[in-house]
Amino acid sequence: MTSIFFSSGLFLGWSLGANNMSNVFGTAVGTRMIRFRTAAVWCSVFVILGSVVSGSGATQTLGKLGSINALAGAFMVALSSAVTMFVMTKASYPASTSQTIVGSIVGWNLFSGSLIDYGALTKILSTWVFCPILAALFSMLLYLLCRRFLGWFKPHMLTQDHLTRMGLLLAGIFGSYALGANNISTVMGVFVPISDFSEINLFGLFTLTAAQQLFFLGGLAIAVGVFTYSKKVIMTVGGGGIMKLSPVAAFIVVVSHSLVLTIFSSQGLSDAFVSAGLPAIPLVPVSSSQAIVGAVIGIGLLKGGRAIRWRTVGAICSSWAVTPVLAAVICFVSLFFLQNVFMQQTYRPERYRLTEAAVQTLSRDVDVSWLAPLAGRTFPNAREFKDRLDQAHGYAEAEVRLILDAARMEEARPADEGTDATGRTDHATGPGSGREAIQ
Repeated sequence: MTSIFFSSGLFLGWSLGANNMSNVFGTAVGTRMIRFRTAAVWCSVFVILGSVVSGSGATQTLGKLGSINALAGAFMVALSSAVTMFVMTKASYPASTSQTIVGSIVGWNLFSGSLIDYGALTKILSTWVFCPILAALFSMLLYLLCRRFLGWFKPHMLTQDHLTRMGLLLAGIFGSYALGANNISTVMGVFVPISDFSEINLFGLFTLTAAQQLFFLGGLAIAVGVFTYSKKVIMTVGGGGIMKLSPVAAFIVVVSHSLVLTIFSSQGLSDAFVSAGLPAIPLVPVSSSQAIVGAVIGIGLLKGGRAIRWRTVGAICSSWAVTPVLAAVICFVSLFFLQNVFMQQTYRPERYRLTEAAVQTLSRDVDVSWLAPLAGRTFPNAREFKDRLDQAHGYAEAEVRLILDAARMEEARPADEGTDATGRTDHATGPGSGREAIQ
């Protein structure tokens, strides 16, 4: 049964590979500088490496947005995201798994009565704005540098062709690794808090954590998507759907896209910013499609903007606006049928009760005088409890989180089941659990 539930994550990985291959090798294949099969092999190898080695960074923010605590719920969140991706892929639009998974998680939160972490949601949504802008800036800068370099050295035509092919291959490899590192969290991240995988030690050389095993499976699914269904979408971006690209421009576009994905998935780079006294870089799953489109537009603007097919850009941007809403609606409706028709538990209820001990604990950090009317009452979910808190007093978001944590009920598990009396598994609530690991 567990393998059936994980299948939706694999389907989502397949959809990502089918759709986002165009973002790392599409320009190279579309300009016929690299064969599709060669690109697919390199893309598959390095997207798996990026997933396993560097895939945990962006998972943390996604976990804060919604910590799904039931396997059937995670299945439907991933399936809804995959179905939305598949629809956009069939329409030949470079959709974003980060948008579909965020929409699906929001749908699960609404269905289960869980709170939406608006801080995490704002952080993710802001990257959807800054991602294409940053990619455009990178592409404009790199284009000017490459043009200056070619003007200085004036390489022979054959030499330039060879260097461009090698550059496109290396840029695609870099982009594939960055794609796996940043976007694998959108494929398998929802399963991390509830997976029952244990660590595997390989020949005493290194250890694969439970999350890395999930990311490896997701990487394999992406690779299958690359080989089986990515050619069609390549022609929208890489084949001139937005703007005709020269081979050199194609190289610059892929490098710019890869730099953006690396920035938003590198824990080391974020830590370096903090050490230098700068704000931490948000580690979030950004849109690979937005990065590539932004990079293409950046070069187009340098050339005056006349070569850009703005109608295609408008259609792609409108699809970005529709995608998360569509995913949320599909997920909400699907969860209803899964729970009420197929009788699967899509979430484990979390009840809240303000005990005297909880109020005493909170008194050190918040004004508890407003909590008296709520003391001793039990609330069925976080949203209803928060609504009553808002009616009692306008607590800040950080204070609300403290109150929720103090009031969350933890009850003993029945001996004959792997869940507690509220239905939660110890995978979701116990010490050292996956939920703690991603938050």
